[in-house]
Amino acid sequence: MLNLDDLKFFSTIIESGSLTQASKNMDVPKSKVSRRLANLEESLGYQLLVRSTRSQELTESGLLLYQSCKPHLEALNNVENDLHELNTTPKGKLNILLPIEFFNEVISTIVTNYAKHYPDVTINCSHYSSALPEESYHYDLIFVLHETDLSDTNWIGKQLLSFPQSLYAGIDYNTQHLETAEDLKEEQCITSNINAQWLFRDKHKVQLVAVPAKIVLSSPQMRLQATTQNLGLAKLPDYLCQSKQALTKIKRVKLDKEPVALKLTVLYQSRSIAFKTRKFLEYFQSNIGCLT
Repeated sequence: MLNLDDLKFFSTIIESGSLTQASKNMDVPKSKVSRRLANLEESLGYQLLVRSTRSQELTESGLLLYQSCKPHLEALNNVENDLHELNTTPKGKLNILLPIEFFNEVISTIVTNYAKHYPDVTINCSHYSSALPEESYHYDLIFVLHETDLSDTNWIGKQLLSFPQSLYAGIDYNTQHLETAEDLKEEQCITSNINAQWLFRDKHKVQLVAVPAKIVLSSPQMRLQATTQNLGLAKLPDYLCQSKQALTKIKRVKLDKEPVALKLTVLYQSRSIAFKTRKFLEYFQSNIGCLT
């Protein structure tokens, strides 16, 4: 079997015009260049080069080998250069999957600023409205909001931060009778899915409460809007409810237990992620303070 390094040495010898010049161009001893040529001729069983003290001539076999291997060596060299550039310079397409309506203004600022810093990267951001996204190898990074631990996966998961959640009701919604998490079983609730189960922190345990859905809205912004209309109770991340406008229309409902916090985790396919992806993740993490 032909040795790729031997072929590279052979090609360099031909293009340099002599073994002496080839050793200088490759910055290796002349004896190593000569040994590589001998190894190649021995493995093929043919003489490739006729050398004299003043010149070198390709044999017919040498010419055929050089003409055949040259374009492939150039292609491999180009691939090596492309791979080096890909892993040292942010460039190419970056596909990101985000939860719907998750800090749209802040995230868009981070994405656009990253795009300005690295103009050779083409960014494609998509959104999902389900509780958890499907893992698709089309995406380089998937950001997930979740309350419970994520299921086992081949992807690498890194938790970035957590967001406190609370129960909220419209200003005119009667909440005086609510004291415990169990009281929600008989309450009108605004949920993200039809079979909603809300999680509450009970000291070192988690309590699950199945709540009846008065209205189901996958969008957190729409759940907030429905809450302001006194349609029921909603479990919402606190960051969504801190605007002056929202605080004039909703109130926080205190029970014997607090809702479990919402966690933000980023998923990526392997620890050997592309340079563009790693730089975006580093940039995101350095600016993530804007979210808290």
